[in-house]
Parts: sequence; C-alpha cells; structure tokens
Amino acid sequence: MGRTHPALVAVTVAIYAFLLAPLVIVIGAAFSETTYLAFPPQGLSLKWFANALANSDFRRSFVTSMEVALLGTGLALVAGAPAAYALARFRPRLPRGMGNMFVLPILVPEIVTGFALLKLLAVDWSLPILAALTLGHALLVLPYCVRVISANFAAFDFSIEEAAISLGSPPLKTFFTVVLPNVRSAVLAAFVLSFITSLNDVSISVFLTGPGVNTLPIQVLSYVEQYFDPTVAAVSVLLMVLTVGVMAVVERTLGLTTFTK
Repeated sequence: MGRTHPALVAVTVAIYAFLLAPLVIVIGAAFSETTYLAFPPQGLSLKWFANALANSDFRRSFVTSMEVALLGTGLALVAGAPAAYALARFRPRLPRGMGNMFVLPILVPEIVTGFALLKLLAVDWSLPILAALTLGHALLVLPYCVRVISANFAAFDFSIEEAAISLGSPPLKTFFTVVLPNVRSAVLAAFVLSFITSLNDVSISVFLTGPGVNTLPIQVLSYVEQYFDPTVAAVSVLLMVLTVGVMAVVERTLGLTTFTK
C-alpha cells in the first residue's frame, strides 16, 4: 500500500475543518450562558434549549414543517415512483431526454420557482396556505424521488414482471406485488432524502407561508430579525439531532451506505 502524500492529508483536513467549523460554532453558541450569540461559549447552560422548547411559535411551526414534509414527500412519491417506472420500462419508446424534464425543478433557481408557485397557487388558484406549501414542497422534492428510484429501476430485471403477467396476474397487481417490493429500499431512501430536504427548505417556503402558518426555518428567520440570543442556535442543534437521528435509523434499518456506492 502506497504512502499517503502529506499535501493530500492537509487538503483533506482543511476541507473537513471548513465543513465542520460552522456546526461547531453553532453547537458551542447553543450552550453559552450569555444572552447573545458568542463563541467560544462563556459558561455552559441548557436554558436556551428550554427557551426554544417553551416557545409556542417554534412548536407550532415545527408541527407545520412536519406536516408539509410528510404530505409533500408522499405526493412526490405517488407521482415520482410511477414516473421512474415508466422512464425505465418504456425508455425506447419515450422521446429522448424526457427524463431530464424531472430535473428542471433542481436546475431552476429556487427563488424563481418560489415566485412562480406564489403566482400560480396563491394568487391565481387562491389555495389555502397549507395546501400551497404542500404542493410547492412536492414539486421541490419530486426530482429526488424520480432520480433515486430510477437508479434502482435501471438494474431491475423486467422479465420478472413479464413472467407474472404471462401467468395471468393483472398489470396493476403485478406492479404492487412484484415490481414495487423489489425497489422498496430505493423508495424509502427517496422518502428520507426528500423529507429532510423539505424540512430544511427556506427559498420556496418564504414565498408560500402566510399569517399563522410558518415552517420552522421561516420562523427561525423571523426570530433572528427581533432577537439575537442563542435560542436560534439551540433550535439549529435540535434540528441537527433530528436529522442525524433519521439518518441513523435509515442506516440501521436499510444500510445507508448501499445508496452512496
């Protein structure tokens, strides 16, 4: 085994330090005793976590974020899984580049997408705020659902489906009993990736939230405009813990590394 070049090690350490430094600062500030954001922390205290958990606006916006993330991701999966199946199953008969259409929501700047959704959903269609948020987040995470599930369908042997149909199984029943169970790991991976993306979104939510209905990231931004205490840092740490917990459950039950190879 060759010896690792010192320059490569130094670059790797520098990249890790660059990525982790903001997180370390936020975590340190969350435990500070001071009434303002400070790093390194001056004293240790959990009072800002208690302040964050006691804040009714944070609790209400967290519930809204969870509802929007779950409903939006569910809608994206309902639309994305059949789309991924069709792209893989009927690729020779589909127009070239049709799959790229599902990447457009990622390529278009989110601020443009958010403004367009505001005009369409809130102004033209006059949808309630929660419904508009859900549809907006479904559009935001749809590309992730299609791409992750499509990657699994690319290795799927469709002769299994044809064998089931030739034995008399209806196509729709075959899809749910033969095809879908074989890609369930990709569906769950797409769900987790989309759920976390939706939960942390700001760019689209800022256009679609309104009086009485805020997602947690938008509520955090509103709080920062009025206060500068470490409560926001405590909320950020709690979100990090939630994200790490979700990823740990996925790794424990599905094996996250299987989706990163």
